[in-house]
Amino acid sequence: MLNGVTKLNLDAKGRLAIPSRYRERLMEDCAGHLVVTLDTEKRMVIYPHNEWRDVEAKLVGLSSVNKAAVRIKRLYLGHATDCDMDKNGRINLPPYLRSKTGLDKQIVLVGIGNKFEVWDEESWNREWEDDEELELTAELESLSL
Repeated sequence: MLNGVTKLNLDAKGRLAIPSRYRERLMEDCAGHLVVTLDTEKRMVIYPHNEWRDVEAKLVGLSSVNKAAVRIKRLYLGHATDCDMDKNGRINLPPYLRSKTGLDKQIVLVGIGNKFEVWDEESWNREWEDDEELELTAELESLSL
């Protein structure tokens, strides 16, 4: 499982250094092969390749005539970019995706189970200042932690 919050800086070439606590596991699980894409909140997400295959199969199985399904497929599949960790555990985040998500220098990498979310540090901080009450669905109300 990928979990935890890590504040990082992108280097001048737009590379992100995967925290060392994840590197060995990512090398074992997917040989350092990752997929970077956007999510429904127009945020960058990073999947280990083995996890991405499952997500990709689900997306490909969506309807090709339902407008919402087509938009979701365009978002996730259309922006998907393969990235391999280099020997220093870095991946190059594509400039186009950095631009779309407003990532510049200071970022936050958030592990949420099967993937990482990549946040601009200011946006991450604002997320925790938001007093918006969450709408709990039946699924969430039945969750016991």
